[in-house]
Amino acid sequence: MPVPIAATKLLRSLILAGVALTALPAVAQQAPAASPAALRPDQAAFRDLYRELVETDTSITTGSCTALADKVEVRLRKAGFGDGDITRFAVAGHEKEGGLVVVLPGTSKTLKPLLLLGHLDVVVAKREDWTRDPYTLIEENGYFFGRGTSDMKPLDAIWIDMLGTFKRDKVKLGRTIKLALTCGEETSWAFNGVRWLAENKPDLIAAEFALNEGGGGRTDGKGTVVQQNFHVGEKVVANYRIEATNPGGHSSVPIRDNAIYELSDALGRLRDYDFPLMLNDTTRAYFGRLGASRKDEIGQAMRTIVTAPAGSAEAKAAEVTLNTDRSFHSMLRTTCVATLLDGGHANNALPQRAGANVNCRIFPGVSFETVQKTLQDVIADPKLTVTKVDDRGPLPIPPKLTPQILGPAEKLVAKYYPGVPLVPMMSTGATDGIYLEAIGIPSYGPPGLYGDPDGNGAHGLNERAIVKAVYTGRDFLTELVKAYAQ
Repeated sequence: MPVPIAATKLLRSLILAGVALTALPAVAQQAPAASPAALRPDQAAFRDLYRELVETDTSITTGSCTALADKVEVRLRKAGFGDGDITRFAVAGHEKEGGLVVVLPGTSKTLKPLLLLGHLDVVVAKREDWTRDPYTLIEENGYFFGRGTSDMKPLDAIWIDMLGTFKRDKVKLGRTIKLALTCGEETSWAFNGVRWLAENKPDLIAAEFALNEGGGGRTDGKGTVVQQNFHVGEKVVANYRIEATNPGGHSSVPIRDNAIYELSDALGRLRDYDFPLMLNDTTRAYFGRLGASRKDEIGQAMRTIVTAPAGSAEAKAAEVTLNTDRSFHSMLRTTCVATLLDGGHANNALPQRAGANVNCRIFPGVSFETVQKTLQDVIADPKLTVTKVDDRGPLPIPPKLTPQILGPAEKLVAKYYPGVPLVPMMSTGATDGIYLEAIGIPSYGPPGLYGDPDGNGAHGLNERAIVKAVYTGRDFLTELVKAYAQ
């Protein structure tokens, strides 16, 4: 699933799509952060943990989550956790995709545990495409650069640091706190640690609720935090293959009936298509509350989109305005986008086959079959096939945002970000929270961290996180977990 973090994933909720960032106008506008030498001892230790996480490649192609889990276990054992507190897991054939669960017992006999969830894996990063080495933590102009600096190793580091500190300092908490660090969130086809735990070790991770990625806040692009989000629910992910086939032939006698051209025409029609606008309780609350805090054109459009009759001229005008922001555009509908291409079999032959993977983020309540039918209608070419390849299932179950969950977060947002609204938000990305919700554990993405409106390069080039956000988020989330644990 979205905030720096994600969204989500951690901030994937607002910032899922990656952006190539060779020039960073926002960087110059960021207030300088404290140099590593000026950090408090506890912050310096945290930074070293964060560095180790970022500098350990955990991508599915060249990395290993198991290797990073080994390093995390060493740190937690030094903090005082023993064999009875740490459970390692991996399955045959996926030895590099292992994870761990750590349990810090509480003092209460009645309070149910709190589960902290984090995925260790990251999206693949190619050194030749990046301005900097993606697997070296580099601090420049108020930002940390590196793969995973935003999605979601800041939150992983905060969870690990927090449990280590609680254990080392013998902090007494009412609730038992569990930490699950897993692999497979960034792939729909590989081993998924949370799914495996939910299906095979549900008692190990059993909890009253979970804190996951997907929440966090957003700046105005100039360093000022303008909102904090509480991730409540998410879209569901499915991949479809669009394929054109043809008898082919010799390239010296070309014809218009060409599989690559037909696929290209189909993808052009998909590019120009917008799925219809949809709203649910979470997005209505999101646009209504955030709109009330803004006095600009976007704020007016937010208020209008939840108050104007559906299909009215006012609603349509508000939609046009909101669609100028990529995050809001995605939050208002199902989206489908081409992500992979293949085609042809020889450089001197007409293509016999051409295909594309289309990645869809489906609005809650819309079926896989409905999206498949829509893709067929948009392509409008019976010679092409549309097939669902996979989905992340199970379908998400939106949790309820109760006063017990919302209250402590509201108090801390007022403390750390005075005047900044806290709004419930549906993630436009995807998290592993769906597997927890399927076994009765509501999953939330808390506020605390924050990122820029351009997405901070999550899933894309030159991924970055705001230095100040990482340190502030650490303090915020430590207080929040303490409040929940009491």
